[in-house]
Amino acid sequence: QVQLVESGGGLVQAGESLRLSCAASGSGFSINAMAWYRQAPGKQRESVAVITSGGSANYADSVKGRFTISRDNAANTVHLQMNSLKPEDTAIYYCRANYLYSAFHASYAWGQGTLVTVSS
Repeated sequence: QVQLVESGGGLVQAGESLRLSCAASGSGFSINAMAWYRQAPGKQRESVAVITSGGSANYADSVKGRFTISRDNAANTVHLQMNSLKPEDTAIYYCRANYLYSAFHASYAWGQGTLVTVSS
């Protein structure tokens, strides 16, 4: 199985930046897409950014131009650089990894989440 551990959350003021990181550990797997999701109080979890193993990225409209997702395949890590943060970005941010653990078996894992709070 794959375990994911996020780091980098915190409290910032509007307009500031944060960088989230997520590290995958385990054995016998090959990670495909990695992604960041977020869940604000009282709202459903939503996709923020996704990056393929080849480095192609897609973003939610609400974060385009402000957030950048990147990954290090050798280290099995994914990062989310968040600039020009807004109060509406306040949420728990979760890392997700889709992976193969055999030629015919795929699964996914979630991290425990890291809280990002943006004050106005």
